[in-house]
Amino acid sequence: MSRLTDANVVIAKEIISRYPRPKSALIPLLHLSQEQNGYITREAMVHLGELVGVTSAEVYGTATFYEMFRFEPVGKYLINMCGTMSCALMGAAELMHHAEHKLGVKAGGTTADGMFTLAHAECQAACTEAPTLQVNYRYRFRVTPTDFDNLIDDFRAGKLADEIPAHGVLAKVRQRIPADKGVGAVAPEDVTEGPAWLDGKPAL
Repeated sequence: MSRLTDANVVIAKEIISRYPRPKSALIPLLHLSQEQNGYITREAMVHLGELVGVTSAEVYGTATFYEMFRFEPVGKYLINMCGTMSCALMGAAELMHHAEHKLGVKAGGTTADGMFTLAHAECQAACTEAPTLQVNYRYRFRVTPTDFDNLIDDFRAGKLADEIPAHGVLAKVRQRIPADKGVGAVAPEDVTEGPAWLDGKPAL
């Protein structure tokens, strides 16, 4: 698949309806596309541009700002291993070397069976828990080489399929906002009063 499926177009239009301007929905639409395909395809960027009224270049420009979006196929499980200061001091380089040996690929590579992609990552904001890694952006803390081996073995045995979905899936339950609970998609130039949450109180 490349462009959004018919079912995902329905979801995309619901997402777009939450925003005062269609292009404001680009980030959740990119996530939807990546969930469908595992990465952001050129055709998907064209399609998303058509849905929100911008060029595919604008879609690409937005997507490339964020580390979570990928533009080439990755494994079912993307392992991002932190190598920034705290993790480096706690053995991240040695852990990466061990991971490369365990998986049989260098950082940036994907295993022959398409199951794992191993990648370097910048700070994962868990410095007290170093060294850390994420599998499809789900954390693992204070990882030892033995922990890593057990993690990979558990994935291969199918033991973590319920805990960590395939790459691209942000959540197993899609957000639903009842019509009467939405804030309303009102263009900024059409706003005539303060936000409801201020409840008449002056802004600080």
